Amino acid sequence: MPAQRPSLEEILTRLIACWEGECVEFKEANDNFPTSDIGRYFSALANEANLRGLDSAWLVFGVNDKTRQITGTPYRENHERLHSLKHQIASDTDPNTTFREIHELHLPEGRVILFEIPPAPRGIPIGWKTHHYARDGETLTGLSLVKLDEIRAQSVSEDWSAVICRDATLDDLDPAALAKAREIFISKYRERIPESTMRGWDSGAFLDKARLTIQGGVTRAALILLGKPEAAHHLSPYVAELSWKLEGPELAYEHFHPPFLLATSKLYENIRNIRLTVLPSGQLIPVEISKYDPRIVLEALHNCIAHQDYSLCERVLVIERPAELLFQNAGAFFDGTPEDYYLSDKTPSRYRNRLLAEAMVHLRMIDTMGFGIRDVMFKGQAGRLLPLPDYDKIGPDHVVLRLQGRFIDENYSRMLLANPDFDFVDIVALDRVQKGITPASETVNSLRRRKLVEGRKPHLHISSLVAAATGQRAAYIRTRRQDDSFLEKLVLDYLAQWKQASRAELDDLLWGKLPDALDAKQRKAKIHNLLSSLNARRLIRNSGSRSKPCWVLC
Repeated sequence: MPAQRPSLEEILTRLIACWEGECVEFKEANDNFPTSDIGRYFSALANEANLRGLDSAWLVFGVNDKTRQITGTPYRENHERLHSLKHQIASDTDPNTTFREIHELHLPEGRVILFEIPPAPRGIPIGWKTHHYARDGETLTGLSLVKLDEIRAQSVSEDWSAVICRDATLDDLDPAALAKAREIFISKYRERIPESTMRGWDSGAFLDKARLTIQGGVTRAALILLGKPEAAHHLSPYVAELSWKLEGPELAYEHFHPPFLLATSKLYENIRNIRLTVLPSGQLIPVEISKYDPRIVLEALHNCIAHQDYSLCERVLVIERPAELLFQNAGAFFDGTPEDYYLSDKTPSRYRNRLLAEAMVHLRMIDTMGFGIRDVMFKGQAGRLLPLPDYDKIGPDHVVLRLQGRFIDENYSRMLLANPDFDFVDIVALDRVQKGITPASETVNSLRRRKLVEGRKPHLHISSLVAAATGQRAAYIRTRRQDDSFLEKLVLDYLAQWKQASRAELDDLLWGKLPDALDAKQRKAKIHNLLSSLNARRLIRNSGSRSKPCWVLC
């Protein structure tokens, strides 16, 4: 059984008893404590925790660093303002990362804040505004070359993308891709580093800064993103290839090779991107939407490149069908599940190809905070009124992402158009309903209370709250639950006219009036319950037997 984590009070007591070391820092900290100082300590403590193999480092506010006494701190007493520091730190750290957690502890002596800092990823030191920091005893200092090399050496034996191709040189890199990479890097960092400084770097210095080379050695990551097509032999026997395949009435395919920085845009140009239209409720002018959004397509494709298990020697595959795109890459989903990313704010703690992922961050191809799946792909697709992406297959060998290029239920799209601020959790639930997937019971109950869905599980459908505004009233009436009084009147009118009826005759009378969403078994049960209710209220009675009923008016 795993040991239970100590309480915050126990952690604070232990930290004070051990006092400041190279992985702990205490500050009294007033409300104006500089964020830039916090960033420098974050870099230093994360790097030191990596070198010592610790699970966490700590920055503690509200403790005097001379007397070891708890003094309390007024730093950012507003909860939302305090936790917004996570985003501020993530914005200027390199690679982008932030606190594991910010803990507040209210003690009789005062308020204490414990910033829990994760160790730097193996092989990748954490920088703050392009500078790497460390600790020398209790002193904040720059990360020495010895420590820098010690951290970077961690990745070579574990990270496929960080392996240096010994026979490859800078001449194996594509000049156009190299030039574009430099321009992207400059546009990303011009607010932190003078542009003249970055333009003054030679190719070797730039590539080291962009995490594409290691001390001048050309890595597999560099060849994948910037390499000439004819330089792919340096990666042999591994495969670096993107394949586009058209399926349907017409068939076609094309293969794309490095440099992937340029190849992904060329692959996107092959995809047929027509315009779709949806008619808003109560309007005569339709809204036009492109079938696919380039940002969403490229986010999905870049994720495939970053997370591909290249050791399996497979290509990344993009299959275009008349109404959808499929993206397939080799290897399992590496850290967590897709739901962790699009339903919460999970940050990846590890990467299959760390160096490649970090280089792609510098070149604005992906982010390493996990926001791309949620904010670009899922929320981006919802903002375009189309069905959300689906991870169709997640196994030990492959991940397959399905991106719809069609409307499944236009009522869903009209609902999103009419409610641009709709809660994303509800959008996910309604997307599942339109795809015939039943959400969890508590979710269904919540949607019912707000009259967003109707029908019996598993045959749920969008309710009149949406359907009445869509102009599809006939289809809605065929699927919605009918008022029992309407069905009862049919039975009573039939018996008044014909005096009696068998169960088969009443089934024939009511069958076509029941919702299309009910199957045969559910329809029989519905009619049985209806007759039982009329019988219990003494409006009708069975004058025949149980096996051969004959219903008459009382």
